[in-house]
Amino acid sequence: MSEYTEKDIGLMHMAIEEGRKCVNVETAYNVGAVITTKDKEVLTTGYSRKYSGNTHAEQCALMDLEKLKESPETQETPLENLVIYTTMEPCSTRLSGNWPCYKRILESNIDTVFIGVMEPPVFGNFTSVEELINSGIKVIHIKELEKECKDLSSHLF
Repeated sequence: MSEYTEKDIGLMHMAIEEGRKCVNVETAYNVGAVITTKDKEVLTTGYSRKYSGNTHAEQCALMDLEKLKESPETQETPLENLVIYTTMEPCSTRLSGNWPCYKRILESNIDTVFIGVMEPPVFGNFTSVEELINSGIKVIHIKELEKECKDLSSHLF
């Protein structure tokens, strides 16, 4: 039995669409992210460089989640046991000095992370999957979408 469903694949496709919104930068990946409730209701989306300051997709989706928490319309929405779909393994190191995305995830109410592709060692060796798992976060790799996720950053692969 697979660890993911057709709904999960559809939500990763949504993350891929978010990643297509990125403007190519020679020294950065194009990544998309989607945050949902545990029942797969979409809460926020993000993509690399959506906001200024060299922001990453997961960071942008989490920033929008913080805004959502403050909205009176979402007072009835349960914002725990959340799920994030990200086209690339969340970063564990930021060359810019910004806080790594895996730490942002650990500080959030996310308990499951779906990834499309592992981050290659272009900018360093990354350990976020191991760190997330060791912290009790479930990590699921949707390997069948690796090519589509890599294609977002074809300028670096």
